[in-house]
Amino acid sequence: MAVDKDKIRELTREFLIALGENPDRAGLVETPDRVARMCEEVFEGIGLTNEEIAARFGKTFPVPEGCGMVYVKDIEIFSYCEHHIALMYDMHVSVAYIPKDKVIGLSKIARIAEMVGKRLQLQERIGSDIADIMQMVTGTEDVAVLIRGKHSCMTARGIKNTPSQTVTEVFRGAFKEDAALRDRLV
Repeated sequence: MAVDKDKIRELTREFLIALGENPDRAGLVETPDRVARMCEEVFEGIGLTNEEIAARFGKTFPVPEGCGMVYVKDIEIFSYCEHHIALMYDMHVSVAYIPKDKVIGLSKIARIAEMVGKRLQLQERIGSDIADIMQMVTGTEDVAVLIRGKHSCMTARGIKNTPSQTVTEVFRGAFKEDAALRDRLV
């Protein structure tokens, strides 16, 4: 499903009018087009299922001998909250898995996290979606996803609590069962 840029342009113009702005003033004339292009970019993941993301970024390799847990920390992503369409930012995603028969290219883990974020989302679902995709691609049940981030629906509006962070965790397989294994994810 492609983003309807013409409709976004039209609605952005109407939104500016509803705000009391003049969409024909110099600084706003090109805003509807800029917003349409931005939406196409930042919401690229809306049209993709988890299975399609897994297929796109599912390049794997045989497990190297002696390979233990693989852990990629602090993948930076952003997303937009589905409740307010507010920016979720300073998001750091950490993904760990215990390889079974294959390993995934490290950059693919970051690409999966980034693409999952390019949807209207909840932080909790971002973690679950990443874990689902990692399980599909790697064939292992042993996956952990930790996310910490800021939500502008809390920092810039409403309570306006700027230092607050939201932390979510998804533990599957051995990570769910073994507290010592989870403790290694610091």
